[in-house]
Amino acid sequence: MRGSLTMRRRFVAAGLLLVCCLVMRVAFARFGAALFPGWRVASKGLVTLQATVASVVPVAIWDIALALGIVASIVFLVRNRKKRDAILSWLSWVCLAGSTMAVLFVFWAFNHYAPPLAHDLGLEVRAYSTDELADATQYYLDRAAQMAPEVSRESDGGLAHQDFFELARIAGSAYGSVAGSYEVFRGPQLPVKALLLWGEPLLYSGHTGIFWAPTGESGVPLNCPDADLPFIMCHEAAHRLGIADEGEANFAAFLACEASQDERLAYSGYFNAFSYCFSALYGADPDRAVALVNEAAEGELGQGVYLLFSDRAATRERYDSFRGPFQEVGTAVNDTYLKSFGESSGVRSYGLVVDYLIAWYQASA
Repeated sequence: MRGSLTMRRRFVAAGLLLVCCLVMRVAFARFGAALFPGWRVASKGLVTLQATVASVVPVAIWDIALALGIVASIVFLVRNRKKRDAILSWLSWVCLAGSTMAVLFVFWAFNHYAPPLAHDLGLEVRAYSTDELADATQYYLDRAAQMAPEVSRESDGGLAHQDFFELARIAGSAYGSVAGSYEVFRGPQLPVKALLLWGEPLLYSGHTGIFWAPTGESGVPLNCPDADLPFIMCHEAAHRLGIADEGEANFAAFLACEASQDERLAYSGYFNAFSYCFSALYGADPDRAVALVNEAAEGELGQGVYLLFSDRAATRERYDSFRGPFQEVGTAVNDTYLKSFGESSGVRSYGLVVDYLIAWYQASA
């Protein structure tokens, strides 16, 4: 009898936690802006505690725990398939654990309602002309092409494969270089985690990393393309700092890479900055985008341009190897999540980094 009462209490507690999530969701949709920056500070404090506890191992704890939990549940249900009370007790624990993780996730996800990152950085972001986009694209192309020959490479010209855990440590602390100038980047500087079990499925779903809010872990698959890996790590580390918007996390990753003394991070930052701007320019004026690259290839930076586009081809080839029907499902899920927390453009918000990149270029010129 007592066990039955305890089980019902777990179900009730799980339900109350989910109701709290819904109530807070409605409150933030209406009054979110008024709750910042205090909410980001509170969220960052909780994440710092979670990430510090989880930092005892270099791999994502949730990655392994989730797999073990699924296996243990299957074994338990098979063994107790005829025991109704045992199954209900198991279900009550699953509901309570799931609702607890949902609360922890939602607590962080409300950072989507924070004021624009541009406000914290003192950047003026606006609509830009094609000429302004072309100028920024030229700048990022030149910088990436200058760095391309300086990065360690194999005998065939491809990027040298780097130690994941060394990069994870450097990328995890990369925001220390910009935290002195911008308070928004102050927070945990712990290594990014490796995804041992769910990394491959994540890539097949069309995603290159994940921030798991319930444990405060920024996780990245082991086999991301070499040119993208440092940037992706910094992107996930930005989420750990309470920067929830995807486009803003991309720009934060660029700033962290650009300020790094590590040539691999610096190149990855400019490699991605050029890729975003070039794609935007190609969409707006294909002939101009091609002419810009051809002119650079024929100039002093010809070798660097060749290596840059070789890296782009290798990166694209790696991602293409993971394309499939599951990617459409993963994209749809991510699109729904982003829109549910106020990113009205959904997955297209990844491209909003271009406006930030143009603003940063103009402010730095």
